[in-house]
Amino acid sequence: MTSALMSARTAELRGFREVQRLAYACAEAVAAQLRPGVTEREAARMQRRWLYRRGVRDWFHLPFAWFGDRTAFTGFRTPLQFFPTDRRLEPGMPFILDMAPVHHGFTADVGYSGCLGPYPLHDRLLSDLRAHRELVLREVRERRSLREIYQDVDRLLVRQGYANRHRAYPFGVIAHKVGRVRQRRWSPTLFGFGTRSLRGLASDALHGHREGWSPLWSPYRLSDHPPRPGLWAVEPHLGFRGTGAKFEEILVVTDSKDPEQSAFWLDDELPHVRRWAEEGAV
Repeated sequence: MTSALMSARTAELRGFREVQRLAYACAEAVAAQLRPGVTEREAARMQRRWLYRRGVRDWFHLPFAWFGDRTAFTGFRTPLQFFPTDRRLEPGMPFILDMAPVHHGFTADVGYSGCLGPYPLHDRLLSDLRAHRELVLREVRERRSLREIYQDVDRLLVRQGYANRHRAYPFGVIAHKVGRVRQRRWSPTLFGFGTRSLRGLASDALHGHREGWSPLWSPYRLSDHPPRPGLWAVEPHLGFRGTGAKFEEILVVTDSKDPEQSAFWLDDELPHVRRWAEEGAV
């Protein structure tokens, strides 16, 4: 790889890293403001306003917020149930904030799990997610098929005693590709998703269908192929009865022959990673 290409790649990854950090900063800021009685709709609006004040005008998807047993997608049967509701936050209740802003043409998709007060079960879920982050990276570097990795995540969470809640997402995805989006003055959304981002995903799906790969990382045959180079927003989501927890962050996949450069997490300075480091120090 020439120095010019390396420089361009570094600059591009920096752009994705910056918007991902911006999104997590938003999640932490909003989480710190949550109080009993706040609704999911209000929490989603808080995320949107925080990011708007910092220049975000486009989205892969608008912010979501899930409280209580909705963090485990209890009873979810249709896509409409993912949208924020008037569910109110209560003391000791878990919550998830999920947002996917586009800033300066770079996309992030993050998920932040928290709890309004002490809740040992929720702490355990968050701690156990660490093994899933390690498993995904290890097996992507081994170039195992996306479908096989998904099945190994399933086996791990079952051994941990949990239910797979990412299977409740549309198409049962644990991850999807993200990329650059051309900036425009007007950034429309459709059913909560940015139309330009949706067009990019649809274009990837069309090219992938012709070439034998998919931009959606699912448990189905369409994901029965090795990891495709690019950026993937990965979100393992664990559930135990009425409590759910997840993280979501960007995994970089390349065509490098060097295992450590063939796949790596875009950023290790994220809230859940810092939490695990603190647990290890203790």
